[in-house]
Amino acid sequence: MERTFVMVKPDGVDKGLIGEVISRIENKNLKIVAMKMMQISEQMAREHYKEHVEKPFFPALMRFTTMGPVVAMAVEGPNVIEVMRKLAGSTNPMEAVPGTIRKEFAMYVTYNIVHCSDCLESANREIALFFKNEGILTYSKSLEKWNELLK
Repeated sequence: MERTFVMVKPDGVDKGLIGEVISRIENKNLKIVAMKMMQISEQMAREHYKEHVEKPFFPALMRFTTMGPVVAMAVEGPNVIEVMRKLAGSTNPMEAVPGTIRKEFAMYVTYNIVHCSDCLESANREIALFFKNEGILTYSKSLEKWNELLK
């Protein structure tokens, strides 16, 4: 089963959208296998966004990411990386498809409510960074059990 990393960013926490994001994940029958609310340190933010270090927007991204608490999650399900990216919508909320998290709740590229891993390699790295492979649960949902019986 595929896993991805999802983070409700400081603006999403500030706007009270934690439950909204979780509801959308659960409504897709995806499993949240780890979750915690935390304040990201500058060092952790730098490691998380290390592919952007040389980009001109990096200092603003660092300030934003560390300005308030976030909710970090490891989410599991079939094609979960693609599913979560579609649920989130385009990085630029003005280009996002109606009904997506970013289209409905964000206005700016940097302040776009949620982060989702873009590929399996990133997902594995980000989950390991935020959870250090601790506190990640393994459990089955009833629909998974039924799918196995129907095979």
